[in-house]
Amino acid sequence: MISDHIRKTFTILFVLGFFAYLFGPLIIMSLTAFNSSAFPRVTPWECFSVEWFQFLGKDAKLIEGLQNSIFIGIGVVVLAVPLGLSGALMLTQVKERVRPWYYTVTISPILVPGVVLGISTLLFWDRVGTMFGASRESVFYNGFFLTIIGQATFISAYTMLVFISRLQRFDRVQEEAALDLGATHVQTFRKILLPFLKPAIASAAVLAFLASFENYNTTVFTIVSESTLTTFLAAKVRHGINPSISALAVVIVALTLFGAALHEVFKRRELAAEKESARIAKGEQVTRKSKNRFITDPAVILIFLVTVAGLGTVYFAGTMGLDECKAAVKAEKQRVVQERVKKRQQKSMFQDAGRQALTPVPEGAGARSRPAPGTSNFQGLFSPDNLEGQAGTKETEQEQEKTRAAGTEQFQGIFAPQNLEEQSGASGEQQ
Repeated sequence: MISDHIRKTFTILFVLGFFAYLFGPLIIMSLTAFNSSAFPRVTPWECFSVEWFQFLGKDAKLIEGLQNSIFIGIGVVVLAVPLGLSGALMLTQVKERVRPWYYTVTISPILVPGVVLGISTLLFWDRVGTMFGASRESVFYNGFFLTIIGQATFISAYTMLVFISRLQRFDRVQEEAALDLGATHVQTFRKILLPFLKPAIASAAVLAFLASFENYNTTVFTIVSESTLTTFLAAKVRHGINPSISALAVVIVALTLFGAALHEVFKRRELAAEKESARIAKGEQVTRKSKNRFITDPAVILIFLVTVAGLGTVYFAGTMGLDECKAAVKAEKQRVVQERVKKRQQKSMFQDAGRQALTPVPEGAGARSRPAPGTSNFQGLFSPDNLEGQAGTKETEQEQEKTRAAGTEQFQGIFAPQNLEEQSGASGEQQ
């Protein structure tokens, strides 16, 4: 019993720690978007504000980068989804001996680093443009074209995996029956295989768009002179950030949750429709209406009400009383600064008083200075006047000369300069 209780407690703590580690930074970053501080932080909290969302909407470069990211994401979806579907269909057609090799080759772009893909894409299309003699304004040097091509090289592999997992549940007997009844391959694909792959197509499109939207390693080399949202944010972080980045994160998270909720609603409605069709096929009576409008779905109504209530609460809470709160925060900051200045002045005054207490004070013109406090036991031994008096008297200079001359009498002026002159003159006379 005790061991089971400990195991359950440990499991709960582990799960809570995992979710705290996973969503903790995201929650903290979301809170910084509603703080009026100029730097993204939670503490100290100043005022609840939504002004950074307004500042986000006025950033022209960020909006331009967002538009470029959406445009590139759509282009990647248009190119990567058909490539992935073609690769998945080809995998089902090749022989079993060749299938592992084919699968390895088509999946290999996922294993290549994004930096290598970006540089190789740039160099390859530069060589193609040089071969055809294209100018720098041609499509071979266009940042959007290079980015879509570079990202689609590995994102198409992701989409192919989605289609492969869906095709594993497909019954090939349906295709064979359609072909036996006289249908062409195009009709079989359009009326039998394509409806079966609709969920996989939607999932692959969403996956391709999100992978393109958040990609940085490949995009930073292929975008050339343009910028996407990720490259713009990376450049902005190097020069300093403000809570508008947190506001952007809140918007992206909200849209993601909203899309996930809608997807769940559609999925449940499809399951309900399938169950209803199965009951009708069995001849059971269905009390529920077979066709309900989308707007009357309780889940959709709940999502709409929560969204409106949340946005309204945030807006009114962030605008009402904001000026008064900012004024109070500003006054508090000024008070703190004044207290710091006052403490510094008091500290400097205390230090100046200590220096004056240790500095000797003159009693009058020409008089000796008073001894510094605490030096009375030395009887003025370290007083500066002692050295000045000794160095400034003639008696002291005479005594110093006598001291230098003392001890040189026994040499009888042998080192005097005149001795050398006399000796040099005597030697000349002898010669």
